[in-house]
Amino acid sequence: MGPWVVRPTLNSVSRNGNGIRVEPKAMEVLVCLAEAGGDVVSKEKLIAEVWSDTPFVGDDVLTRNISELRRALDDDAKAPRVIETIPKKGYRLVLKVESVRRASVRRWPVLLVVGALVLLLVAVPIVRRVIATRTRDDDPAKQALLIRSLAVLPLENFSGDPAQEYFADGMTDEVITMLAKNLPFGVRSRTSVLQYKKVHRPLPEIARELGVDGILTGSVGRSGSRVHLTAQLIYAAGDTHVWAESFDRDLSDVGTLQKELAETIAKQVGATISGSGGPVRRINSEAHDAYYNGRYYWFKSEYEKSREYFQKAIDLQPDYAAAWSGLADSYSLAAVEENAPSKAVMPQAEYAARKALELDDLAAEAHNSMAIVELFYRWNWAVADRESARALELNPTLEEAHFVRSYVLRPLNRLDEALQAEKRAMELDPFSEPAALVYILIRMRRFDAALNEARLRSDAQPNNAELHEVLSEAYFFKGMEKESETESERALQLAGEKDQLAKQVQIYRRGGFRAVLEWRPMS
Repeated sequence: MGPWVVRPTLNSVSRNGNGIRVEPKAMEVLVCLAEAGGDVVSKEKLIAEVWSDTPFVGDDVLTRNISELRRALDDDAKAPRVIETIPKKGYRLVLKVESVRRASVRRWPVLLVVGALVLLLVAVPIVRRVIATRTRDDDPAKQALLIRSLAVLPLENFSGDPAQEYFADGMTDEVITMLAKNLPFGVRSRTSVLQYKKVHRPLPEIARELGVDGILTGSVGRSGSRVHLTAQLIYAAGDTHVWAESFDRDLSDVGTLQKELAETIAKQVGATISGSGGPVRRINSEAHDAYYNGRYYWFKSEYEKSREYFQKAIDLQPDYAAAWSGLADSYSLAAVEENAPSKAVMPQAEYAARKALELDDLAAEAHNSMAIVELFYRWNWAVADRESARALELNPTLEEAHFVRSYVLRPLNRLDEALQAEKRAMELDPFSEPAALVYILIRMRRFDAALNEARLRSDAQPNNAELHEVLSEAYFFKGMEKESETESERALQLAGEKDQLAKQVQIYRRGGFRAVLEWRPMS
């Protein structure tokens, strides 16, 4: 294999020109290990050095960062080629480190050759000094400029009325979408941040888990036809407020509010805003409200209920492109997830998707909706390819479009591209389809990589039944039958399939794994 190139200042790991971004703390862990020159570094020392500015960091945080490094470097904990776990002691960099200073105008880059690894590392003391300087700098304007990734935590429902939760969730979703269009860096998806709804934990801790520099928090409430939104931008490393503002708008002018907020945040973090695309179109307040309800139920996979609200939004405002796109997706996903017969709902999905495109050909969501229809209904892979590519051209940060793109590329046998699309989707939204990357690696017959990915994901989400099921599949393709059976039983247990679990256990005890395989297709 070719050499890995690691650039700490960019938090990137690449091989043969294909780069993977790792989180800043994971990169600092790698720097510490490289500095030790192959000696064991204790967990306590790693935590003390990397998280010196954050008290009460446990072993689990360090373990997650080690797992991320192994994933990025395609390493295996059981047969380590890069990072070795020393039980009850710590970790060490397996390969020999040789420092070679190279000429540079700035005089500080260092080249470390580590066997098959090439680590382009900034001298460690300087890295630490820069980090410490950034942490100590309490100028809000300067701290805002350090933000290069962002998460929007679910907006609090300021109204106090539980029936208005859908409105707060809808506003959160649209603010994320608008920010993703205006910022040149990653904005975590709705699925990733939704787990923190009503969870009051230290913001630096949440930022570390999401791998972001900045957090946007706030609340939203409505009274009659008026909407009040408060927002504050926080630099996570210092848990420092760098900006805060309140907005009041008419309910029909919410789109302008969201655009203004996104542009203000972009300016705060020093981002250059591209052409705005003209004024935001005003939406009938009742139609907008119905659309929020539709999205609320769509995210809960209650597709029939979501269709009622999307249709209501369309009845109130027939030229509401986003509502038509939402309607198309509610039909399509019901068929894809086998909640409704394809023949019964896909024609409606196709009609709604085409209507959305007629109304707004520049909407990435509309092209994504059409790609789904062409892929799963018409089986017209060439058109699906064109539509999914257009969706990402219009909005490269639309994580759902990357997932769809990966599915589109598979029947075209463009598996390397599909894998890259899946990886990009996972970067944007690691919680939406955590098993998706494992499935495509299995299809590519990259069973070692699939097993490593499945282990990593199931360790991070131990109560996710689907992850244990895909881990079972990865073990199966590696020929590890006992482990495959264990994970399959765990998946059934987590899914609450008590009867099927009892039957499978019984069959396994009588006839072994092969008997289970013969029985499964009949279950």
